[in-house]
Amino acid sequence: MKVLVTGAAGFIGSFTAQRLLARGDEVVGLDNLNEYYDVNLKKARLARLQSQPGFRFALLDLVDRAGMAELFAKERFDRVVHLAAQAGVRYSMTNPHVYVDSNVTGTLHVMEGCKDHGVEHLVYASTSSVYGANTRMPFSVHQNVDHPLSLYAATKKANELMAHTYASLYGLPVTGLRFFTVYGPWGRPDMALFQFTRNILAGRPIDVFNYGNHRRDFTYVDDIVEGVVRALDRVPSGNPAWNADAPDPATSRAPYRLYNIGNSRPVELMKYIEVLEGCLGRKAERNLLPLQPGDVPDTWADVEDLDRDVGYRPATPVEVGVARFVDWYLEHYRGRDAA
Repeated sequence: MKVLVTGAAGFIGSFTAQRLLARGDEVVGLDNLNEYYDVNLKKARLARLQSQPGFRFALLDLVDRAGMAELFAKERFDRVVHLAAQAGVRYSMTNPHVYVDSNVTGTLHVMEGCKDHGVEHLVYASTSSVYGANTRMPFSVHQNVDHPLSLYAATKKANELMAHTYASLYGLPVTGLRFFTVYGPWGRPDMALFQFTRNILAGRPIDVFNYGNHRRDFTYVDDIVEGVVRALDRVPSGNPAWNADAPDPATSRAPYRLYNIGNSRPVELMKYIEVLEGCLGRKAERNLLPLQPGDVPDTWADVEDLDRDVGYRPATPVEVGVARFVDWYLEHYRGRDAA
């Protein structure tokens, strides 16, 4: 297949493109290489892809309406994996317009391209952050998610609503994937594991929010990507049992599906830090702080629908995933500044 992967220089996008290339798909990777975090890291991820046959790169911003329309008209993609987004809960509190531009307007341009050029299936990234004020665990795609706690989460919920609209109006098959705390080699520098590692190695204290009382469904990047690719291969159809009197948020009469992708084994943040300390052979000085605005104490993914429909559930334990991250970090930043 010819597949568009947006956010191809990003963390999950680069791994997804690698996986698709490895099985023989033709991949066009789109990214705007913005400066939200170290562009050199993005370029390094991209270099790994550009060395492979079957990959082409498009330097393009999702908000460029004409550029996006031209790309879709020229390439005639079979399927699309839309992973590009402005990420980060905290950043959305100080730069809200960027989130609406990228995550809402940009996603609209992706959906328009899919609709206008007969794309067989659009898979897009959502987030566990949409569960917001929900406290019933584990989080299920069949729960209502109308109480987001950050603008980032609100834009991702908007994507889910937009996707249903396009599925309903135009018959565009769409699958939304709610990712749970993704980590691993080549990860984002604004994520906790990266920050903890950098500070511990530099002898600086680490900020531990909610006084360390978080539980997170940490999910290794390879597990996320396996779920993405399996979902891409399963084109959804309408659910004939869908009941408008008791509407199921995860399905529809339209070709629309939502899935969680998470390890389904919440880990206490302090345990996660202890695993990292063991891999680094150093103890962290911990700066205990209150819960941050927009954050939630716990996450836990119910992945029964994913298991039932695509035959897969993530399984990499944090002991394995964190060790792989540390190995990568020490190799990649050997003699270099990771600040």
